[in-house]
Amino acid sequence: MKCGYVALIGRPNVGKSTLMNHLLKQKISITSRKPQTTRHSILGINTTEAGQAIYVDTPGMHDNQKRALNRHLNRTAETTLLGVDVIVWLLDGLYWHEYDEVIFKKLEQAGLPVILAVNKVDKLVEKDAVLTFFNEAQQRYPFEHLVPISALKRINLDLLDGLIMGLLPERDMIYPEDQVTDRPERFLVSEIIREKLTRRLGAELPYVMTVEIERYEENPEITKIYAIIWVEKASQKNIVIGKDGEMLKNVGTDARHDIERLIGQKVYLQLWVKVKSGWSDSERALQSLGFHDA
Repeated sequence: MKCGYVALIGRPNVGKSTLMNHLLKQKISITSRKPQTTRHSILGINTTEAGQAIYVDTPGMHDNQKRALNRHLNRTAETTLLGVDVIVWLLDGLYWHEYDEVIFKKLEQAGLPVILAVNKVDKLVEKDAVLTFFNEAQQRYPFEHLVPISALKRINLDLLDGLIMGLLPERDMIYPEDQVTDRPERFLVSEIIREKLTRRLGAELPYVMTVEIERYEENPEITKIYAIIWVEKASQKNIVIGKDGEMLKNVGTDARHDIERLIGQKVYLQLWVKVKSGWSDSERALQSLGFHDA
């Protein structure tokens, strides 16, 4: 039996969460087009006849260290590399970013088998350029495999899955075969709400906003969920609520539909928006809101 942990790493917004969801054929990580949507390490467990691959979706690794939240995201991504068996490094184009040099150094320190996967190849105009890029990449680092993929279009995902499984150690299953993640429903619910906020709001606001589940009441016929959306300024609170409460109402409706699909039951969802000044730049506030290093 093959079994092991697989870290999905890369810069923000390269498609790590989308890749994990499509490898699992089930949505575990939230997604959006905005960078740094993923803030926590989330396990996605894929059990097949060949073995059990335990994917770790990590926050994007970046060079912005200005806020405590940014430093937390980098620590979470870097700590993940200490406890895995295989690394999949995801790029979204045929070029190297300045921060990729830092990632190269971290891979050398980890000393683990690494697969380089170039995502969104369906958008490339010159397909032959992939081979040239892979030849150059192989000279820079001893990658075990180099794979062109499209996570969204599912191009070469079966190939990638097979290559990953081949690198995992022989080991008994760690998780029950019907378990798909290590996160409780309350966490997944808070992430769904944050996803809907991130998709509907402007470019900057999602980074100074988080969601906390205040109460979670499970009943035979309906689950009642009461959640707080934390922002840093009163002006941001007004934006989240929207004119006549329209933005908050739409977010609540979008989130409730996804939550009902997740738990298979009717949901009553109540959202409040509150201000916690400077929470994203306070280590203490991050701890109180559930941000813990991996």
